[in-house]
Amino acid sequence: MEIRFHGHACIQITGGGRSLIVDPYLTGNPLAVARAEEIEADYVLLTHGHADHVGDAAAISLRCEAPIVATPELARYLGKSGAPTVGMNLGGRYRTPFAHIKMVQAFHSSSVTGPDGLPIYMGIPAGFLIEMEGRTILHCGDTSLFGDMKLIGEQHNIDVAFLPIGDHYTMGPEDAAIAAEWLKAKIVVPIHYNTFPPIRQNPEDFLALLAERDIRGKVLAPGEALDL
Repeated sequence: MEIRFHGHACIQITGGGRSLIVDPYLTGNPLAVARAEEIEADYVLLTHGHADHVGDAAAISLRCEAPIVATPELARYLGKSGAPTVGMNLGGRYRTPFAHIKMVQAFHSSSVTGPDGLPIYMGIPAGFLIEMEGRTILHCGDTSLFGDMKLIGEQHNIDVAFLPIGDHYTMGPEDAAIAAEWLKAKIVVPIHYNTFPPIRQNPEDFLALLAERDIRGKVLAPGEALDL
């Protein structure tokens, strides 16, 4: 299995000739090295409705005939583009031919910008637990630290956890290190940092916080992949 980081909060998981992509914000992402036109995916997963996560979801979905998996409000909104969608909600599982996807909570907000420039509510934000080829990957979405991360770590044997560290809009490195301790993932990868000035972070400082807790961390540059 290969997990490729495309920058910001976008990861792509590929194995056995099948692939899914989470939060494909590529066009307009100053750190992305891949173009949306290059992405081949069987499913598109969205954690919430903000533009730096929805990104190229509809374009990829339409070109690849890949269903968009998201909360019902966001799925219905993107379905107006003609893209195939699957609406689901927290605690639910969606089973594909090659992966099981469970939606878990995240503490954040979720909206798209309407024609008048005001936000349109897009349901609650989420994270995804993805079971594929005998591995479990957690994408936490945009979130603060919350106590039920302990429960998620107790219920699931997580191989890789992707945690936001940017601060300002999500938890910062200190809270993310606590989250990593609670989730008990074998490998922790930081995301959602350095794309914009308010979320500037040194990921090596985060790895040092993890090392203090005897947790293995891995920094992925945009375009770099982790093989499991």
